[in-house]
Amino acid sequence: MLDTKEYTMEISQNKVVGLTYELKVSKEEEESAPFSVEVRDNEDPFYFIYGNSGLPEKFETLLANKQQGDTFQFILEVDEAYGPADDELIVDIEKAQLTEERGFKPEMLQEGNFLPLVDEDGYPMQAKVLKDLGDQLLLDFNHPLVSFKLHFDGEVLEVREATAEEIAHGHVHGVNGHQH
Repeated sequence: MLDTKEYTMEISQNKVVGLTYELKVSKEEEESAPFSVEVRDNEDPFYFIYGNSGLPEKFETLLANKQQGDTFQFILEVDEAYGPADDELIVDIEKAQLTEERGFKPEMLQEGNFLPLVDEDGYPMQAKVLKDLGDQLLLDFNHPLVSFKLHFDGEVLEVREATAEEIAHGHVHGVNGHQH
């Protein structure tokens, strides 16, 4: 006798996962309620390749074996998320390196803004402008979510096999992914 039950794929290594969620954050030492910092809904779902997401390992572990339609709700403690801030990632740089010729408009250099930068290997990164020191800027290269507990509440929208090309490139292609 054939099993006519439709096979539902589970989240596991090299599967493309699509999620909707709300992310709230809180500080460990504060008593205040978590506040929302990101919502990924059906109009803008979040897609990644399981096992190659660059996300905190615990985030992926808590999603393992879930299927399309499953909901999830969990909290990542600071040490399970992006950890505490690293003082060595706070540096002074010369404002002269951030010219309009290099794509930096003066208003981008205001305190509190995030600057889109590229490391020596060509990978995108960002830094938050902490302070304008005259000829220099004090920049923070820590992940924006360091020192925060992360509160996730969401649903698994899709689980599918990643293509060989997606695995080789390390990211999702197509409608909800990277376009080449």
